[in-house]
Amino acid sequence: MVRNLCVIVSMLLLVSANPLAAQGQRDTKKDLSGKGDQTYTPDEMKKADSSSPSVEETSGPLTFRQAISLALLKNPALSAFAWEVRAKEAAALQAGLYPNPSVGVEVENVAGQGIYSGTNAAETTLFLSQLFLLGGKIQKRRQVALLDHDLAGWDYESLRLNVLSQASKSFIKVLAAQERLVQAEQFLSIAERSYGAVTDRVESGKVSPIEETRASVALYSARVEQTTASQELEASRKKLAATWGGAAPAFSKAVGSLEVMDQPLPFEKLANLIDQNPDLARWTTELEQRKAALELARAKRIPDLTLNAGVRNLQEMNDNAFVFGLTIPIPVFDRNQGGIQEAAHELNRAKDDKVSARIQVLAVLAESYQALAASYSAAKTLEEKILPAAQKALDAIDYGYKQGKFGFLELLDTQRTLFQVRRQRIDTLSMYHLARIEVERLVGYFSKE
Repeated sequence: MVRNLCVIVSMLLLVSANPLAAQGQRDTKKDLSGKGDQTYTPDEMKKADSSSPSVEETSGPLTFRQAISLALLKNPALSAFAWEVRAKEAAALQAGLYPNPSVGVEVENVAGQGIYSGTNAAETTLFLSQLFLLGGKIQKRRQVALLDHDLAGWDYESLRLNVLSQASKSFIKVLAAQERLVQAEQFLSIAERSYGAVTDRVESGKVSPIEETRASVALYSARVEQTTASQELEASRKKLAATWGGAAPAFSKAVGSLEVMDQPLPFEKLANLIDQNPDLARWTTELEQRKAALELARAKRIPDLTLNAGVRNLQEMNDNAFVFGLTIPIPVFDRNQGGIQEAAHELNRAKDDKVSARIQVLAVLAESYQALAASYSAAKTLEEKILPAAQKALDAIDYGYKQGKFGFLELLDTQRTLFQVRRQRIDTLSMYHLARIEVERLVGYFSKE
């Protein structure tokens, strides 16, 4: 009897096996990966791309292209988020599967009295139960999951641009720190020569010993500035290496020039490009996902059907019989009213969030563009007017000092003024490039140089 029941249940399982479940699994993998049934983990995807050579940090000079390549390929946050994208893909695969059938056993008319004592009159039912989701819930649920996967893709693109922005800004800061150190060392060299010259003049009795004291103060100040510039450079180098997960920088120096500047495009032209920013472009997919979620919520109003089928053994008659059952919930109280309203409210909120996000991006773009335009104008003024004038003044004072026409105090002030102008120009060029990078991030585009 038990063998007969097992054979019948096996047949029922074969009959009830849902061919759409396996088909849904194949379709999901094909839709998400574009490679049929083949999918890759993030590490396997890197290995599969033979056109992308392995990038390692150099121990020599580091270019901008090398820096951003290292950041994109080795940044830990990007690597971690790649798994998030794959997890969403797996969730979409799961969402397209039908629920599993259930197997149950029910025994009646046992351990009673009279003819029902013992198991002589027992009726044993072995049944199979399958839940059928109606109203297209499987397809709608899968569509929501697929759009969740697309949103994760947009978030990954946004993170990728953030990493690009961070690596680019860090590279610019290293270049600026290198230039500041060069300027500090040059000023230290001037201070050392000036101190030596003043010491000789004091020893020869040509100037007062107070001049030597002033020269020593300037020398100590120059040494402090040189030490500070060196420490700032080391900190900026470590921050750049951190963008690709490096504990300590291995490169010798960053290769590039802060001198290269382009006149900013008109603000209106840049404002028209913000739609390619992934932080804004994602909202189209976000609205589609919210609409799909609303459709799914509406589909949940339709009750699902549970079908039972099995075989019953009648011990008293030593016979078997098939049994069938059908269960449909009656949607009297729960028609998913709250779920539908929640999904509708979430859709309306997404529409407002999209408008708000665009306004915020435009506001940040306006602020960044103002900084870009101001730093560009300031850098041009420093280069064309202020720096030549400061250099000319130093040359004149230095010549007059050697002729005895000016004192050391005038020479020291002029030297420091020139140093401050050069330092200001480096800071202004750095501000220009940092603002340019921020503007490029806001419009979703980065230049290759």
